[in-house]
Amino acid sequence: MNEEFDYDLTPSQWETLKALRTPASRLPRMSRTTIDGLIALELAVMNGDAPAITAKGRKVLIRGSSLLLQDLAA
Repeated sequence: MNEEFDYDLTPSQWETLKALRTPASRLPRMSRTTIDGLIALELAVMNGDAPAITAKGRKVLIRGSSLLLQDLAA
């Protein structure tokens, strides 16, 4: 198991990370605290005045999604 992409994110952080996949013009309103936490983990960045997901954030999201599916199957 690659621990580089294993993060213990809160439900709101997961939801925010998922929301960041959409174009900036269609982003829902998000908690600045949650975004700041994702930025600190290098999972998101500020692109002008809008948050954006990083390549690392995409990898964490994909890995987390597959782990969630495994948990549901168990």
